[in-house]
Amino acid sequence: MIFNILIVLKIIANFVNNMLVRYPVPKNLGYMWNYGSLSGIFLVLQLVTGIFLAMFYTPHVDFAFTSVDNIMHNVMFGWIIRLVHLNSASFFFLFIYIHMLRGIYYKSYQFPKTSTWLTGVTMYLLLMGAAFLGYVLPWGQMSYWAATVITNLLTVAPLIGHDLVHFIWGGFSINNATLNRFFCLHFLLPFIICILLLLHLLVLHKSGSSNDLKLKVSVNLNVQFYPYFIVKDLFTICLFLVFFTLFVFFKPEMLNHSINYIHSNSLITPVHIVPEWYFLPFYAILRSILQKEIGIIYMFASIIVLFLLNKIDIKSNRVIIHNSLYKKLFWFFTMNFIFLGYLGSQTITSPIIELSLLCTFFNLYYFIILLPLLGQFDDFSTVVYESKNK
Repeated sequence: MIFNILIVLKIIANFVNNMLVRYPVPKNLGYMWNYGSLSGIFLVLQLVTGIFLAMFYTPHVDFAFTSVDNIMHNVMFGWIIRLVHLNSASFFFLFIYIHMLRGIYYKSYQFPKTSTWLTGVTMYLLLMGAAFLGYVLPWGQMSYWAATVITNLLTVAPLIGHDLVHFIWGGFSINNATLNRFFCLHFLLPFIICILLLLHLLVLHKSGSSNDLKLKVSVNLNVQFYPYFIVKDLFTICLFLVFFTLFVFFKPEMLNHSINYIHSNSLITPVHIVPEWYFLPFYAILRSILQKEIGIIYMFASIIVLFLLNKIDIKSNRVIIHNSLYKKLFWFFTMNFIFLGYLGSQTITSPIIELSLLCTFFNLYYFIILLPLLGQFDDFSTVVYESKNK
């Protein structure tokens, strides 16, 4: 028995040693590479606080809202645990977005980093699902109507759309069965995400970390992850944890909707249904197109295209990253995505609809048209440069 325990401890020690100590890392990594570890820390925060909250939460339409209120007021330290869980989701998505934008900018989706990128995007998709399910659980006004709006999107599926919605609801309307299913899935998905995270780290360590110069790093240009980058990661982790703590204690409700502190009522529709901020760009895409089916297609296409980047952008090389046109278009894409989020928070009026439509088209066509064109332009520029220097 003791021998088996020692073997397990040795395996764990070797795993930690390979992952966090002896892992070779390029010397020229900047702080933009720290957001992956920050995301991991906040995922742990979500897991720990979520397990605690599940002990006191009641997944029933008559008691869910009051059980959350009970956690806030009657459970010892329940208020801080719920506020940490609530706000760490926003910080988590902030770090995920920065991490993904860094990957898009440095083309981390290209070989040999393709597997790392695909596992990361899959995690992002599951995180969106887990966040949506969690937003429904407090059973406030915004939670109930957000669930109603999002689940009704599935009605556009040919032939099985309405049956699929009724299956998810567990009836012909959102009811107790719906809340129970959402709670079970919300509790289960983070553990699936953790498995994917482990896979993500394994493929990352197999292909090696990228760097801002896109250089093929030799052994001479590598340093051990410990102590150099452990210290670097700990610096940003401590910095953001201090900022997060101040946010939780002094501005805990800043990113949340006040209407969600009212018990859900199926007879009263909120004047303005708005999702959490990290869903706002996709919400803006959805409502910018008047035809429901086309709007849903564009919304899902803006996510699915992330899985296809290694097939779409195949001709670009490391030179294009330092091309001023590429940089300008990338930052315009980033500002466009942020502006889409702002438009998603506004009331549907003119010119909000028109601006949302323009931003929607650019958000998608940046990937499927501009990136391939930039690759062709870069190849042409390289040929011209080489011919002039002969």
